[in-house]
Amino acid sequence: MNPTAEQTARSVNWQSKEMAARRKARYAAEARLKIYGLAAIAVALGFLAFLLISLTYTGHKAFIQTEVVIELDLSASGVDQSKIMDADWRGIVRKALLQEVGDIPRSEQREFFGLFTDQAAYIVRDEVIADPSKLLGRQEFTVPMSDPADQFAKGEISRETPESQRRMSDRQIAYFDAMVEKGSITQPFNWALFFSPDSRYPELAGLAGAIAGSFWTLVVCLVISLPAGIAAAIYLEEFAPKNRFTDLIEVNINNLAAVPSIIFGLLGLAVFLGWFGLPRSAPLVGGLVLSLMTLPTLIITTRNSLKSVPSSIREAALGIGASKHEAIFHHILPLAMPAIMTGTIISLARALGETAPLLLIGMNAFITSEPGGVMDAATALPTQIYIWADSPERGFVARTSAAILVLLGFLIVMNGIAIYLRQRFERRW
Repeated sequence: MNPTAEQTARSVNWQSKEMAARRKARYAAEARLKIYGLAAIAVALGFLAFLLISLTYTGHKAFIQTEVVIELDLSASGVDQSKIMDADWRGIVRKALLQEVGDIPRSEQREFFGLFTDQAAYIVRDEVIADPSKLLGRQEFTVPMSDPADQFAKGEISRETPESQRRMSDRQIAYFDAMVEKGSITQPFNWALFFSPDSRYPELAGLAGAIAGSFWTLVVCLVISLPAGIAAAIYLEEFAPKNRFTDLIEVNINNLAAVPSIIFGLLGLAVFLGWFGLPRSAPLVGGLVLSLMTLPTLIITTRNSLKSVPSSIREAALGIGASKHEAIFHHILPLAMPAIMTGTIISLARALGETAPLLLIGMNAFITSEPGGVMDAATALPTQIYIWADSPERGFVARTSAAILVLLGFLIVMNGIAIYLRQRFERRW
């Protein structure tokens, strides 16, 4: 006869050394499991901290820009308001720059002007065009220093390095020191990083075009994927018959959610650019590609949100005479909407960080103006980071890290909004 549980329990001596050793081993295994979990969390947090610290250390210098302040009396220079574009801005600006250090021999002026951006004349001209009142009397203008001078001011170029191994000559360093003593050199916050488009000159390059391109791309993605995803999810969850065809659709949706993003880029390249002839590098094409990528995830999220609503809500609505359409759109969908919006924002945050599909449709072109709509050529934040990371100029190293920090900031804000919406409107049953 097999012993019963009661007989077995009576025959076991729980106070024996054998049982004590077993309990000790179990407690030790539990303690080790906790330690492994804490160690895994610590390692993950350590890698995250290392990433953020390295990005901040490398990119924080891009948030300031070395500039020189010059005074111009354009009324004495003979600049006519009706002929601003025809004025000799290069000569006017260079004359003002020479006044910052006194007389310089003509043979040394090339080195001196190398301390300032080549676009200084156009920067002053554009400021005057934007504000013609600067043609009257003496006015102050700020001109960005060139990339080598900016790197020198930020300590990236050491004066202790032999002259043959650095990008600034001893004479240029002497001119720079003279302007510092005069108080002409400033290092304000680099607002141009956010409000200026891309440029081949690191000291002038900004993210305005990429931010605008990402905005228009996400607008197109949202307009297409949100209604299509919700409609598809409602049909599959509430109306579609359960048969092999709908099972095949569900399997394909789940598989598409795991497809690498570069495949969607190839699809967009072949269909939207090849067959439909849509403009290359346009946010419209980028939004279409990203909507295809986010649509499966959005359908799955919406279906799970609809399933989370208790069936009693549906039954109660149908019981008081509501049609199935009214039960869905008046009761079930409003209750599921907070979770749907959370999933939508998280999907858009993922789309914001995608690079591969946008590279394949040409959104990594060199664009020096902000897009005015979905049909204009544009870049996006991830592709702008890719462009800067591939640039040989040292000034783009800090700007690449700064752009990554800006992108991470947008992602954190979007995820924070999703968390807030979930906690604010989520219903627990």
